[in-house]
Order: sequence, then structure tokens, then C-alpha cells
Amino acid sequence: MSSSTSSISIRPATESDSQLLLDLVLGLARYEKLEDQVTATAEALREFGFGESSYFKAVIAYDERDEAVGFALYFFVFSTFVGHPSLWLEDLFVVPEARGRGIGLDLLKHLARIAIEKKCGRMEWNVLDWNEPAINFYKKLGATAQDEWTTYRLDKAALTELGK
Repeated sequence: MSSSTSSISIRPATESDSQLLLDLVLGLARYEKLEDQVTATAEALREFGFGESSYFKAVIAYDERDEAVGFALYFFVFSTFVGHPSLWLEDLFVVPEARGRGIGLDLLKHLARIAIEKKCGRMEWNVLDWNEPAINFYKKLGATAQDEWTTYRLDKAALTELGK
């Protein structure tokens, strides 16, 4: 499934895009002031996105010069309450010099079409509470904050301890 709005094209990421995906992830991490937390490697993205067990999918937005200007990384989860899969958007990022051109909206529309095709009951994601531009953008699309939910996380050390 590919998509195009004006001079932007959106294509599924392939194994050969692993380094490009990592570069875009690093760009997102810089924007979110979390670059020091990135331990991912191109090899890990290759293994877990395109190997025998694929844990995620990604699409990359390209401009009229065929340069990557954004990406979305997603996977599917299942909602027992809705009784349908949900598309979980893990990351959405548009490079700073390409912002304001509707690329983020194009990526979200593309994912919405995938979610509909896969019979998803929802599409969900997290946003940092300080990211007011993104929050306002999502609200304009009709997204609603799930303020009654708190995300919990077991990091690798805690997960290892629990798994003993």
C-alpha cells in the first residue's frame, strides 16, 4: 500500500531501510530530548522488524527529491473490550526542515487506511505531555486523551528480576 499527497510519497520500510529508520529514530529522540536513551541499532531494527519474527512495521515518507522526510513505526495489539485489533503507533516523526507541509497528516491518514484494512477498532499512541504542538494537532484530528490511564513500564533489569 503506498500513498501520495502532492509531492510526498509514503512507502513501506524494507530491510535495507534499517539504517535510515535508525537515523529517523535518532532525529525523533533529539526532538524529544531523549537521545541518551536510544540503544537501538540498525541491526536490531533489521532483526526485529524484518527478520523471522517481525515485531513492527514502518512506513517512510519521501519528498519530491526522493529524500526521506518522515516515518511512522507501528504494530498491532488486540483490544479485548472492542474485540478487534488496534493499530499502535509507536513513533511518528517529520524532519524539522519538512514540517508544516502536511507530512505528519499524510502519515496518519496512511496508517488510518491500514487500520481500516486490518479491521482495527482503534488507533492509539502516546504523546509527551509537554509536546503542545502535537497534542493540538491530534485534538484537531478528533483524537482524545486517555487521561484515566497511566502507563507502567518494566525496564530490562526489572523484567529480568520479575522473570526469575
